[in-house]
Amino acid sequence: MSYSRPATIFTEMSARAWAVLAVLCGAIFLEGIDVAMLNVALPSIRADLGLSTGMLSGVVSAYVLGYGGFMLLGGRAADLLGRRRMFLLWLTVFLMFSGLGGLATEGWMLLTARFVTGVAAAFMAPAGLSLITTNFAEGPARNKALLVYAGIAAGGFSLGMVAGGLLTALGWRWVFFAPVLLSALILAAAIVLLRDSAVPERISGGFDLPGAFGITGAMLLLVYGVVRLEHPSAGPALTIAVFAAGLLLLVLFVVNERRSANPLVRLGILRSGTLVRTNVIALLFVGSFAGFQFLATLYFQELRGWPPVQTGLAMAVIGVDAVLAPLLTPRLVDKFGNARVVFGGVLLAVLAYALFLPTDLDRTYVAMFPAMFLLGVAFALVYGPLTIAGTEGIAEQDQGLVGGLLYTAFQFGFALGISAVTAVNVAAVGSEITALRTALVVPVVTAALAAVIALFGLRRTTAPYGSAADQLMRA
Repeated sequence: MSYSRPATIFTEMSARAWAVLAVLCGAIFLEGIDVAMLNVALPSIRADLGLSTGMLSGVVSAYVLGYGGFMLLGGRAADLLGRRRMFLLWLTVFLMFSGLGGLATEGWMLLTARFVTGVAAAFMAPAGLSLITTNFAEGPARNKALLVYAGIAAGGFSLGMVAGGLLTALGWRWVFFAPVLLSALILAAAIVLLRDSAVPERISGGFDLPGAFGITGAMLLLVYGVVRLEHPSAGPALTIAVFAAGLLLLVLFVVNERRSANPLVRLGILRSGTLVRTNVIALLFVGSFAGFQFLATLYFQELRGWPPVQTGLAMAVIGVDAVLAPLLTPRLVDKFGNARVVFGGVLLAVLAYALFLPTDLDRTYVAMFPAMFLLGVAFALVYGPLTIAGTEGIAEQDQGLVGGLLYTAFQFGFALGISAVTAVNVAAVGSEITALRTALVVPVVTAALAAVIALFGLRRTTAPYGSAADQLMRA
């Protein structure tokens, strides 16, 4: 496979570089805010459409299935078929099906729209990330771009909760229509500004269809198995069978990739200790936050009786990472090294979750504010540097693949985090507040595991400073 070189690779943050980055940040912000707004609007959707609890859970799970199931395929498709092409195509699909979700009159219509929207995000997100890593030269320019990108991505989710509360007050359908307007603006700008950094002139030997179907089927089954863990009473035998089938497909996929002349996923890339540890930390860190966010929303809305707008405002301070990531994190990385910043950020997350543990029904928001603020700071210190470490030093033709791996880790972490706290909350004995406190231990433990892995990588660092990849968990 040969590639044509781009007209320009940004070595510094020029006006055009900022414009390109703004388009790509807008897309990942759109993806984050879309998920968060829907979570806040779920009670209103159930009341209007008369959805059962199972169907309502399915609406959330459908997006997770589409996103997690197709992520690796989406990342590799960007490498093989053109990153700009995949980005524009799937941003268009995202736009269309988000609008269809707003027009839904039945549960199955909403479920279908969310599944396809998740698939669109699975192709769009790694294409967008690889457009950054291949359009910005490795070093200060790329690091700056990735830190801004990661800050906007994380801020989109936290700010989406506020936006979701406000839009739900106008009518839950606006939760779907608002992303249509935003995505249309992003699409128009992307058509003008984006260029492929490496466009395949030909695909030698064809596309690895067995690998594509194998990894997609395996991811769908494994994500579905994780989603089923949220409902311990819903047939444990079937859950075990789903996991077994997913693992079997994964094994068959590995066998196929080893024999294929043109593998969908070059397995040798997984020999990088840096890449593997980065993805494990990403899974645990995001998993801890997903579990905490779910429990905090449950606490505010169901136990305290707060409306969606008040709940969103209570958690809005987490969005401080969107400001700190581009302003503070680069200076800390330059001074202390990437590994130390990631380790410190994960420790702050452990502290934030621990501070929220003693919560009760009479606790003031002032007492809870430090936990929310520290969590925002933790995201600013962890999310961007992990993205840098997961993509730095990787060959250009594999950037989509590593982006897919990273986002798969994020998505599996999100699903596992919610499933774990849900299972513990349901199984806990005692009052609702006691069950909540018991479940809140899960994010503390999960983040602590991430800190241990980050510390292991820090101990393997042989030089005090250096490149981001060298600083973070050198293999």
